[in-house]
Amino acid sequence: MKKNTIVLLLFTWLGLLAGTLAARWLATVPGMEVLSRSVEARWSPAADLIVFSFDLNVHIQLSLLSIIGAVAAIWIYRRL
Repeated sequence: MKKNTIVLLLFTWLGLLAGTLAARWLATVPGMEVLSRSVEARWSPAADLIVFSFDLNVHIQLSLLSIIGAVAAIWIYRRL
């Protein structure tokens, strides 16, 4: 299989998604708070240039399980 960047990004995105879902499901389990606790980052650039204006909102919420999912996805990608 020819490896390319798009497949790597897809695997990484799916790993992040799987880790985030696992973190949400395990949030109520005692002893799993450390893995499911998340950190938020927000970025909101905006510009009004008279001719046009834009407003972009980026919100990222990462947990330890999300990062573990991304690392596992990259490891799986490398094994292909």
